[in-house]
Amino acid sequence: PLFFALRVLDMPVVTAVNGAAAGVGMSFAMFGDIVCASKSAFFLQAFARIGLVPDGGATFMLPRLIGWGRAVELSLLAERLPAEKALQWGLVNRLFEDNASLMEGAMAIAKRLADGPASLALIRKAYWATWHNAYEQQIDLEARYQAQAGRSRDYAEGVKAFLEKRDPRFAGK
Repeated sequence: PLFFALRVLDMPVVTAVNGAAAGVGMSFAMFGDIVCASKSAFFLQAFARIGLVPDGGATFMLPRLIGWGRAVELSLLAERLPAEKALQWGLVNRLFEDNASLMEGAMAIAKRLADGPASLALIRKAYWATWHNAYEQQIDLEARYQAQAGRSRDYAEGVKAFLEKRDPRFAGK
């Protein structure tokens, strides 16, 4: 399924929500490593309104992002979660005034990530692994990823740029 593919992407995911992120649309929004929303956006687990249960990984993702009590409340009562409250609860990372500034801001973040080092993929994988790894496994994973990143051209460029007091020009390798 698409949600499995999103989870294992080798690149960060930026989502932008303007208006309703309802039902499975909310699940898609939650898959963003960085979730952006306009002030007019809202999130809605509407499944209970039509006699269904949340899907798209919502019952897995939502309690881990905002806590069990809030996730269950949103799903059982099927009430709107305004963007500003979603920001307070940690579901949204960046809040924008309107759709124009949302799209501009989300694209700027996406460009910044696209121009970043290959280690961003490893960072993303490491965070996803925390959902099933024990602490010791996670420390071992970090060490493996650090060694891999330390052998990259991007690392060499990052160090060189730091020493030369300039911005790095990463190649994603």
